[in-house]
Amino acid sequence: MRNLFVINEDDSHFFGTRPPEQMTLAGLQNFIDQYAGTAVTHLFLCPNAMRASFRSRTREAIWDPVDGKEPTDRWPANGKRLAEAGLDPYAIWIARCREKEISPWLSMRMNDLHNADTTSNYLHSSFWRLHPEFWRVPNGSGSPWTNRALNYVHAEVRRHQMDFVDELLERYDADGLELDWMRFGYHLTPGREREEGQVLTAFVRDVRSRVDAWSAKRGHRIRLAARVPAHPDAAAGLGMDGVQWAREGLVDLLVPCPFWTTSDFDIPVELWYERLGDAAARVTVAPGLEFNARPWPAGAAVANDLEAARGFAAACRQRGADSLYLFNWMDSETRPVGEDDYARLLREGLGADEVRKGPRRHPVCFRDTVPAGFPNGVCLPVEGPAGGSFRLHLGPRPTTGSLWAVVGLAQREGVATASLTGTLNSTTLGPAQPVSEISHFGGGTVHALKLAAPLAAMREGSNELVLQQPAGEPAQQLVWVEIRIEP
Repeated sequence: MRNLFVINEDDSHFFGTRPPEQMTLAGLQNFIDQYAGTAVTHLFLCPNAMRASFRSRTREAIWDPVDGKEPTDRWPANGKRLAEAGLDPYAIWIARCREKEISPWLSMRMNDLHNADTTSNYLHSSFWRLHPEFWRVPNGSGSPWTNRALNYVHAEVRRHQMDFVDELLERYDADGLELDWMRFGYHLTPGREREEGQVLTAFVRDVRSRVDAWSAKRGHRIRLAARVPAHPDAAAGLGMDGVQWAREGLVDLLVPCPFWTTSDFDIPVELWYERLGDAAARVTVAPGLEFNARPWPAGAAVANDLEAARGFAAACRQRGADSLYLFNWMDSETRPVGEDDYARLLREGLGADEVRKGPRRHPVCFRDTVPAGFPNGVCLPVEGPAGGSFRLHLGPRPTTGSLWAVVGLAQREGVATASLTGTLNSTTLGPAQPVSEISHFGGGTVHALKLAAPLAAMREGSNELVLQQPAGEPAQQLVWVEIRIEP
C-alpha cells in the first residue's frame, strides 16, 4: 500500500452532528458521497469506544440504558433510530465506499477513556464499571483518566476486546481493520509497560491470525493497521512496539501519531523506516495529524489550519512518507478548518505538488504520549532575554517566495513594543515586524512578530532557529514559534 490519504471518522461524529431526519439510507450514503472523487483514498470508520455505535452482540450499544436510564443525547438517540429502522451504518458505509472507489476500513478503539472521571456516564461499558480491579490503577482515581484504562495483562480484558474484534470481522466485509492503540495510549501497568509489551504483541498476533482467516473466507485480503505513539522508542516503551509488529509481519500499516493534546510536527518517519529494515518494503508508515497544536503541555492550544496541514505534510514527505492520516478532521463541528478549506483539502489533498504550491506553517510543539523519562521535546515557553534554540523539519526548500520566523509573545509589560533578533542555521534574520493576525497562534499569544530569512538559509531537513530578545527591553516570554513559508 502506498500513497494513502486517510481520514478517520470517529464513533460519535456522524450521529452527533446530524438531525434525526438524516438518519436514513440516503443520509448515510450522502456522508460517504462527499469524499467521492476527492483526494481521499481511505475512510477509517470507527464503530466503538467502550460501547458500540451499532447493535452489538458482544457489548452494549451507545443508546442502552445505564442504571435504568436511557441516554437522550443526539449521538445515542440517532444511533437508536438507525437500529430501529434496520439500518447498519457501517455495513452501508462500507458498501457505499466501494461504489465510490474509496477503501473502507474499520478502526477499533482499544481503550477509550472519554469521561472516565465520571463512572456513571453513558459512554462506559458495564464491563469497565463492574471491574475496576482490571484498571491500570486498580480502583484508581479518575485523575488522570489513564489511571482507569483497562489493563491488557488481565486475560479477561483481552478476551473482552477480542470478542469485539471477532464480531467486527464476522459482521463487516471491510478492506482492513485498524487497532487504534492511541485511544488513549496507555494499556499496561504503570511503570511496567515495556516489559509487559509482549502481552500487546501477542494480542496483535492473535488478531492477525483472525484477519488472515477471514481474508480466506472473504476471498480478498484484509489488512491490519495500528495507531501507535509518534516515536518508535516511545511506542516500544509503552508496550506498543510497532517496529516489532511490522518486522514480524503482523501489520501492514503503522500510523505514528500523537494522542490529541497536540499535533506532532516532528514525527521521525525516516527512523521508523530505518528500524523496520526489510519490513519497510511491505509496511506503510502513514504519520498522523491531529486537530490541536499546543506549544507545551499546559499551553493554550489552537486548531490547526490548512497551512499547518501543508507544513506537516511537507515535512513528513521530505522525511520519507508517501501516505498521510488525518484524525479529528471530520466534516463538521470537529474539523479544525472552515467549510471552504475543508472542501479544498478534500479536493487537493496533501500531495507533494500541492503542499509546494500553497503557504505552509511549521509550528514548534511537543510529543504528548511518551513513557516516563522519555524526552517529550518541550522547548517552550522561553524567556526572551535568555533566548532559545528550536529545531524544525521544514520539508522541501522553495526556489521562490519568502520565509519567516514567527513568534508569539505572552502578556507582559512592554509587549507591544518588544523586539527580537535571531538566526536560521546561523544566517541572521531580518528585523522584527509586527503580525496583525494572531488567531492561529497558541500559548496565549497576545502579540506576534515575524523575522524574514533568505530562502538560501533553509535546509531540506533539520533546521536550527535561534531567537533572543535584545538587552535593555522589558523581559518578554516567547510562547509560540513557527516557520512560515510562502512560495
